[in-house]
Amino acid sequence: MRATRGCTRSACQEPAVATLTYVYSDQTAVLGPLATHAEPHTYDLCVAHAERLTVPRGWDVVRLATEFEPAPPSPDDLLALADAVREASRTPPPTAVPAARGEFPGPPAPVTAHRPAPEVGRRGHLRVIRGEGD
Repeated sequence: MRATRGCTRSACQEPAVATLTYVYSDQTAVLGPLATHAEPHTYDLCVAHAERLTVPRGWDVVRLATEFEPAPPSPDDLLALADAVREASRTPPPTAVPAARGEFPGPPAPVTAHRPAPEVGRRGHLRVIRGEGD
């Protein structure tokens, strides 16, 4: 689980600190503080990508903030983390069932392709198959 949103640039693993929005009708890119919610058609950027932002020739950049700091975890993030820990602790661990022990009757007889042999016992992923003479 990730507590903060990450940078939307490909292969960047840094936390996002700014939100970039394009206003195509005005040929303007608006770079501001990290939005409270992830919105479609916006891009979250880390410090390095926010500082090195370039736009197409002829476009303007409006910077609403000059310094970007990572957002501290919000109470919602902490509550989500606590809920995940509680949920994980409620799940009972799988009970181990010991395999049944018995005598192995020897190597299985060849099985014909047209008639499946009945299964006698099973231990894990191994099966004991009764042969035609048994």
